Amino acid sequence: MYMSSLFTAEERRFAEAVALINTTNPFLPERVEGERAALGAGFVAAGAEWNKLPPAEASHPNHLRLTERAAAVLEQVRARWPRDGRVAKAEATNYEELAGFWLYQTYALRFDAVIRTELSENGGAGGMRVEFYPAFKADVDRLLTLPGLALLDTQPAPHLFACAFQIRRAFHHIFRSLAGGSAPMARLRAAIWQSVFTHDLKRYRRVLHTSMGDFATLITGPSGTGKELVARAIALSRYLPFDPRRGGFTDDFSTAAFFPLNLSALSPTLIESELFGHRRGAFTGALADREGWMETCPAAGSVFLDEIGDVETGIQVKLLRVLQSRTFQRLGDTETRTFKGKIIAATNRDLAAEIRAGRFREDFYYRLCSDLIQTPSLRDQLDDSPDELPVLVGYVSTRLLGAGEGSAFARETVDWIGKNLGADYAWPGNFRELEQCMRNLLVRGSYRPAALGVGAGEDWNTLLAGGRLTAEEVLRRYTRQVHAQVGTVEETARRLDLDRRTVKARL
Repeated sequence: MYMSSLFTAEERRFAEAVALINTTNPFLPERVEGERAALGAGFVAAGAEWNKLPPAEASHPNHLRLTERAAAVLEQVRARWPRDGRVAKAEATNYEELAGFWLYQTYALRFDAVIRTELSENGGAGGMRVEFYPAFKADVDRLLTLPGLALLDTQPAPHLFACAFQIRRAFHHIFRSLAGGSAPMARLRAAIWQSVFTHDLKRYRRVLHTSMGDFATLITGPSGTGKELVARAIALSRYLPFDPRRGGFTDDFSTAAFFPLNLSALSPTLIESELFGHRRGAFTGALADREGWMETCPAAGSVFLDEIGDVETGIQVKLLRVLQSRTFQRLGDTETRTFKGKIIAATNRDLAAEIRAGRFREDFYYRLCSDLIQTPSLRDQLDDSPDELPVLVGYVSTRLLGAGEGSAFARETVDWIGKNLGADYAWPGNFRELEQCMRNLLVRGSYRPAALGVGAGEDWNTLLAGGRLTAEEVLRRYTRQVHAQVGTVEETARRLDLDRRTVKARL
């Protein structure tokens, strides 16, 4: 007969609320609501939406209260634990969830210190000892070796340590890569989190942590919306096993784990050489054997294929083979080699239209799209939250000038944009255009959008409403706006139902 009084009614309610917190995507509103439900009247509303802010050097009061409450409940339940370990499964699960939450929160800031140290030294986690693992292991043994608990049978302490570290790295890279707190940006962060951990964190911890490299990620969205930043955040947030014997992680988590390649910038032969490598003499200029990134990339690494919609079908076939069988050959070689990492691809093209036109293989597309992420335009973010502009401008200003001078320049920039471009400016170049606007203002004190055929300060909608554009100016400006969004003459011509030569003339 199982003991049924391990938890009081209030303790059980708290434990079940914490279990939901553990499994909820932290970038969705449900996570904060879960914290509110767990704390009840003790919930602190100020700064509660921590998931819209960069990781702080101190824990939020709600997290401190949750951790303190979890510690108290754990001690009370351990005092009641039966010596024979005959505990109902639901009670054991509640206890394990509380223990996992307490362990993560207790060591989160120490993981953050490791991340900051390694990034500041341009190193990787594989190159250093993590000194607090013994303390973590002692807490795991104290909390999770009670009779009747089975968690450590399938998820031993080094794995729990690696998972906690991965979660902190994911927070760091997702926040570090993406600025803004609008709903579209929150949804993008949530999508990145799912790309790393899936929607089921428990299953991920049990079995999927070692096989996420088998799932390609395809990032779509307008040009200038940060697709490479999304790819980098995913790549640098992958699982790294922890080796307790050497006291460190088995792989780097530095930039060495991310291998980006812009496919539209290279010839087909160079693309193949960069990706797959070549043997000496495989083509003119191949003076020595060379490893490609498919060979160099470690198991915890990622190869990023930017502008995948521009690559010719012959290379698509070779990439399809990598996705299907994880194998490839160097140019000019017959030896079969194995790709161990993850493929992340991005495009601003409409791949469905490319498939219909015969320029993109359908079988290749269906291998790429097992995990899809779409980046929002800057206009979408500002439409959702008009107050986002000062936040984004401040983010860029700090990067350009540092915190002190950056604050003054941010205010100048927001004021200039309001007076000269207006609140409804379309930002066809998205975040990249905002950055270049600010660089222009920094150097020249003004900015003239490339898509405007008239004064830089005159808004598109205002000009149309006032009847101040000629027919040719309307056509020319609209052509440029579409081209800025889709990135190529061919796609612009298709969308506008025009000849390519007409599009080129208007550009």
